Amino acid sequence: MADESKDAPGAQEVESVLFAQTYHKGPVILRGPMIPEQTTTGNLLATEDSTDWLHMDPWRVMRIQAEFVDGFGALAELGPAVAIFGSARTPRNDSMYRAARRAGKLLAAHGVAVITGGGPGIMEAANRGAAVAGGTSVGLGIELPHEQELNAWVNLGMTFRYFFVRKTMFVKYSSGAIVFPGGFGTLDELFELLTLVQTHKVKRMPAALVGADYWHGLFDWISGTMLDSGYISPLDPALVQITDDVEEAVAVALSGMPER
Repeated sequence: MADESKDAPGAQEVESVLFAQTYHKGPVILRGPMIPEQTTTGNLLATEDSTDWLHMDPWRVMRIQAEFVDGFGALAELGPAVAIFGSARTPRNDSMYRAARRAGKLLAAHGVAVITGGGPGIMEAANRGAAVAGGTSVGLGIELPHEQELNAWVNLGMTFRYFFVRKTMFVKYSSGAIVFPGGFGTLDELFELLTLVQTHKVKRMPAALVGADYWHGLFDWISGTMLDSGYISPLDPALVQITDDVEEAVAVALSGMPER
């Protein structure tokens, strides 16, 4: 059996030099050849010839996280709220603009905040009704190539880069929704709510659809063709109601409020 005390001369000295240094990388300890040539701080402070990292997924994750943090921070103390969706193209002389403005006013009278996408049309009308009545008027805008600024009647606003972060804020801080006639964006927001209810991701999110002539065709097809094909279960009539009565729409949206 070999005697370790008879190692070649200088072997212990080589070992002592080899493992003399210890590098701490957070909770990890590195020694010998495992010690990196560059330090974390050095890499952080080094100048970058390329900015490609700004467009890489890890950096996007940080931006997404920052949007969630900012959104939660801005709305955490909002209190009871109702989301109002509808077209940005609705003119101010349209009956639906007047109806959305009245909805905002009625919600403010109940001490309930109004949350819209912050744009013109229906969104502006609802924000206007709430703000003029002295209520909380929230606008959650979205960064788009052709998008306008938040409308003048928003008194608490934020602009998002990502649609899915913005929609999370709508759902998290609203207990009900009022949906006015609109296009793809409005339908996207409506079906997002219905999908979350159908998949039990949220317990209750009653939605009132204002404008019977506009909505009946779509929901006749949903409750006919789609249901008959077996692709959905019957919709709970307490969750989706079509009406021309703004007061009824507000009552439906408020029915999802937790007990205060």
